[in-house]
Amino acid sequence: MSYFSLKYLIIFLLTIVVVYIFTPKKLRNLLLLLASYALFIKVSKKLVVFLLLSTLSIYFSALLMNKLDLKRNKEIEKVSKEEKKIIKEKYKSKKRIILILTILFNVAFLFYFKYLNFFKEIINIIFSSDLKILKIIAPMGISFYTLRALSYVIDVYNEKEEAERNIIKIMLYLSFFPIILEGPIASYADVKNEFDKKSSVTYHNFCFGCQRILYGLFKKLVIADRLNQFVKIIFKSYMNYSGSTIFLGAIFYTILLYMEFSGTMDVVNGSAEIFGIKLPENFRQPFFSKNISEFWSRWHITLGLWFKNYIFYPVSLSKPVKKLSTFLRNKVSVRFSSLTMGAIALFAVWTLNGLWHGAGFTYMLFGYYHFILILLGNIFEPLIIKTCDKLKISRNTKIYKFLQIIKTSILVFIGELIFRAKNLTVAFGMLKRIFLNFNITNTNFSIGLDIKDYIVLVFALIIVLVISILKEKNMNVREELSKKHIVIRWIIYYALIIGIIIFGAYGPGYAPVEPIYADF
Repeated sequence: MSYFSLKYLIIFLLTIVVVYIFTPKKLRNLLLLLASYALFIKVSKKLVVFLLLSTLSIYFSALLMNKLDLKRNKEIEKVSKEEKKIIKEKYKSKKRIILILTILFNVAFLFYFKYLNFFKEIINIIFSSDLKILKIIAPMGISFYTLRALSYVIDVYNEKEEAERNIIKIMLYLSFFPIILEGPIASYADVKNEFDKKSSVTYHNFCFGCQRILYGLFKKLVIADRLNQFVKIIFKSYMNYSGSTIFLGAIFYTILLYMEFSGTMDVVNGSAEIFGIKLPENFRQPFFSKNISEFWSRWHITLGLWFKNYIFYPVSLSKPVKKLSTFLRNKVSVRFSSLTMGAIALFAVWTLNGLWHGAGFTYMLFGYYHFILILLGNIFEPLIIKTCDKLKISRNTKIYKFLQIIKTSILVFIGELIFRAKNLTVAFGMLKRIFLNFNITNTNFSIGLDIKDYIVLVFALIIVLVISILKEKNMNVREELSKKHIVIRWIIYYALIIGIIIFGAYGPGYAPVEPIYADF
């Protein structure tokens, strides 16, 4: 069920809101849990058993680790310093076994549903074998709820989080209906207090939630679905078009992807906000980024934070990497040691990042592409600074920053072309035509779109751009809007609603963009 469908917005969400209003405070989390499982069962049916197994595994593992912590603390109360160290190590080893088994248990489900066929294909290619490719349907949101599950048990293991004894809250944490399909990948610390509040559906929350949902619908229906008309043709038959047209397709796909995914996050956050639940933001004006590292700190923020906290830091601080770092620091230089340590951790992050997005070679290439760009940025940053200082070029001028933004955007467009391509042959074929057959005078703008579509797109993108600029200047647009006279507010609301109804790209002749990140 798409978050943009009438079934979700009018039938499902509105029904839950009405029932929630009349539900006693102590039963509100239970209602949200039942609604979440109802949605999950509607989409994935009996596969709900895997969500339950993941939930039970992290719930009991966390309780067991918490119990070991209490026993350890009791044992070290009246012992010497040396004995404390031995006791701590003993209990840490026991906790580590529990953690590893829990991680393997959850990752095994993810591997089977998402990666088994991919690795079979690799084996078939390498060994010329004929392993059977199975038809596997994955549980809804398994990539998202598995990462949330892992973050919880790792945080409990590291004693950053106490084990939650209320199983309803853990079940709701993994299955909460606004986030089950496409995230955000919230940590338990992000949402536990939100669930504890059991807030009422206030006028403020309802209005702000609906505003956010409408803005998401605007991005998806008016912009993303309209651009899909151009994009799907280019990526299906790129050989018929010039390099400049293909590059335009890459630009349009990047905008489409942003509008679809950030629009989904608007609907997700808006849905939760109606119930007084604040979720982490997943986007922060990514196209104002001045380098690829900054871009990924603004795009799919919660995924980036997950990889940073649970892959980058553990790898970079692991014993083998630290030993190598020390050796290189003593034998070569501090900078080379730091770059090497960062490169190893980045390689792990982007290998897994690519695989997380999908079981395919294009996704892996997408990951390694960004790994190389970030690594090169880290290597050449000091040289760039020195060169700018020598040439007396200020890196703080608006022109310099604008050129950085343009450079970063072009690199992102190329990366998203790889991401969207059907396979490596198509990806390299499209890139080859861009670099060897780029003829701007031969750019075809009329593929699936006419002048009316472009007029709508220009005005819609200007609206999104203006809002993004205001947010980049730290203005809370919705709060500012709420201070306006009621007549002005409702003129804007009605204009948005009418704009979606009149200019939304739906009905005959339009193929809506399927929920892109729901497939990951």
